[in-house]
Amino acid sequence: MAGMGGGRPSIYPSLLYTDAKAAIRQLTEALGFTELSVYETEDGKVMHAELVQGNGAVMIGSKGRGGRFDALMKGAGPTGVYVVVDDVDAHHQRALEHGVEILMPPTDQDYGSRDYMARDAEGNVWSFGTYAPEIGA
Repeated sequence: MAGMGGGRPSIYPSLLYTDAKAAIRQLTEALGFTELSVYETEDGKVMHAELVQGNGAVMIGSKGRGGRFDALMKGAGPTGVYVVVDDVDAHHQRALEHGVEILMPPTDQDYGSRDYMARDAEGNVWSFGTYAPEIGA
């Protein structure tokens, strides 16, 4: 896995889970994310968490935690997130070892990437691959 790069990402996918603590465990243990911060409510819901992979991050929270974003996301379907990793096959093997549902095994794509797709415990689709478009500074 790549370490944290310089600068702050400017886009943070934000996902709400019925069991955010279980989602954080799956994302860190099985899918290689690093826990940057987790803030809980008094009743144990995840108010806000940030998980890092490479130079990007996702924000995680509990459904039903309250607040405007929670209300706006009520009933939202699953989302899809693409994450760049250095070694797709090793990443895929780790996911398999942790029982993650694999939707597509590592595959060489026509556009030069090697990637695979997995579904997390609450239905979100995560793609992990080598495709990393150059974005101007």
